[in-house]
Amino acid sequence: MARIFVTGSADGLGLLTAKSLISAGHEVVLHARNKARAKQTLEKVPGAAGILIADLSSIAETKTLASEANATGAFDVVIHNAGVYQIPRNSVGAEGLPVLFAVNTLAPYILTCLMHKPKRLIYLSSGMHLQGDPKLDNLPEDLDSKHGYISYSDTKLHDVILAMAVARKWTGVYANSVDPGWVPTKMGGAGAPDSLDKGFETQLWLAVSNDPEACVSGQYFHHKRKAHFRPETRDITVQEKLLARCEQITGVRFV
Repeated sequence: MARIFVTGSADGLGLLTAKSLISAGHEVVLHARNKARAKQTLEKVPGAAGILIADLSSIAETKTLASEANATGAFDVVIHNAGVYQIPRNSVGAEGLPVLFAVNTLAPYILTCLMHKPKRLIYLSSGMHLQGDPKLDNLPEDLDSKHGYISYSDTKLHDVILAMAVARKWTGVYANSVDPGWVPTKMGGAGAPDSLDKGFETQLWLAVSNDPEACVSGQYFHHKRKAHFRPETRDITVQEKLLARCEQITGVRFV
């Protein structure tokens, strides 16, 4: 039995992932954005080991979430599933940063840095990362700096870069990123063409399987197969630039 934390598990792929892991006998701690969603989620997933609450668009709340997660004990697996997609372009979080960037990029970075190191880390990305900008010049240098427009594709590229950096630096951890496909969730929309079941089976497999193909690090998967990704994500200079920018913005250092 593995102990697993799934961010963004109040609905969509995160909820389905959590339910499947619980059904398989694993201990799963959920995450929701607020108390109301947490209550609704626990009613839908009565077998959960618990639920933690934080709005990931807030750097401060995300740091608190890491502390609260650590207080429950170490996790074997952390699945960074939480993400936002179609939101108003001018949406900002508590610290004035774009919500897309705060939730999709900074939250997994902060939690990775501050939570007890697990055995496996899984970062949800997207095939849209291929349209992201690997130069990273649109990122602010700190909370007081101006920034260019940061797109969803940019943030999903950041997730792959982060996974590759973790895999390089933490050799004892399996760290990988996943493209779940365009699936019919609230985020993907009812008309999404890909299989909903296949949208979370790769996360399950990477989280708990002992298959040699799953016990790897620094890979990008789609439907349990290694898939094409931007080669710049393995560039150490690019990785270090993203880590440095995230540290300057959040005050949290990756070590």
